[in-house]
Amino acid sequence: MRSPAREVEQRLAEIETYDSGALRREWQKLYGCPAPKRVRRDLLLRAVAYRIQELAFGGLKGATVRRLKQLADQTRVGPVAPPPAGASLRPGMRLMREWNGETHLVEVVEKGFTWRGRPYPSLSTIARAITGSRWSGPRFFGLLDRDLEDKTHPTRKPAP
Repeated sequence: MRSPAREVEQRLAEIETYDSGALRREWQKLYGCPAPKRVRRDLLLRAVAYRIQELAFGGLKGATVRRLKQLADQTRVGPVAPPPAGASLRPGMRLMREWNGETHLVEVVEKGFTWRGRPYPSLSTIARAITGSRWSGPRFFGLLDRDLEDKTHPTRKPAP
C-alpha cells in the first residue's frame, strides 16, 4: 500500500512533463472549469500542483481564506496598504503607551481600535489624537522592529 505523500510526489513529477495543453486539461479536471486563457505554462503547472496537494492534504485554514478574500475585496475598491510589520494584532489585544506622563490604553477590536471608549480606524489616528502631530501608529505604539526596518530601507541610516 502506497502512502498519500508518495502518490502526490509521483503525481507532481508526472505533471512536470506535461505541455500547456495537458496542463489545461488537468486544470479542467481538478478545478471543474477551464483554465484562464492567457496563463503561462509555469503558472498552470504551479496551480495544478497546488490543487493536487490541496486535495490530498487539505487547503488553507478558514481564517487565511477570509483574510485573502478581505484583501481581494479591498483591492477592488483601490490599493490597500500592506499590514504593519511586527506583531500580528488580534481583537482583544491591548496596547499601552505613556506620553507626557499619561498612560494611554488602546484595545484592538474587530474593525479597528478603541481608545477612551471611542472607535478609531487606525493606530495612526489615535497617535495623532494623543500627540497632536502626525505619527506612524505602529511606530508610536512600538510595533515596528527598527533594526529590521533599517535593513529593508537601504537609504535609511540606522539609529545611533
